Amino acid sequence: FNMADRRQSILDRPTPRQRPEINLNTFALLFSEMVQYSHFRSETITDLEKKLSELGYRVGLRAMEMVTIRERGFRRETKLSSLLVYIQTVVWKTLFGKAAEHLEKDNDANDTYMITDRDIAVNRFVSVPRELGNLNCAAFVAGIVEAILDGARFPAHVSAHTVPDKGTTILMKFDLSAIPSDAMQ
Repeated sequence: FNMADRRQSILDRPTPRQRPEINLNTFALLFSEMVQYSHFRSETITDLEKKLSELGYRVGLRAMEMVTIRERGFRRETKLSSLLVYIQTVVWKTLFGKAAEHLEKDNDANDTYMITDRDIAVNRFVSVPRELGNLNCAAFVAGIVEAILDGARFPAHVSAHTVPDKGTTILMKFDLSAIPSDAMQ
């Protein structure tokens, strides 16, 4: 045997299951810089949240690929309810180290779902200036969720809201006309 024959290409090796943990201080610094970068290029709070959401969307596209390959072996969810549970548990745990606390369907609207997390990492270390009082940096996470839903072919408008005594709620409003009826089960 030749040793060169035994070595595998990096593409032939299995993806590692272990999650490398990033230092929370490093994440806080990086995210703070992203917020400042977006803030200097925004005129309103809505514009700033939109820019954070766009950055999150770009991260979400890559996160979906990574998590799907590692956890699902290239299989994608075809049912909305299964996909939402997958986001609430597997994706949330991969990104934030723990599952989101609640996944709820809106009682009044058939096309609206909510993921609630009391202590979301992106809001933990952000001190919002008084002039930006209504800013919710979880718009970044809303962008991640929107990218995952779009990638799974469940188009939705996703936004982040602060709810007193509940934490942050990621609100997902689906475009039912673009989703097959058998996928809504």
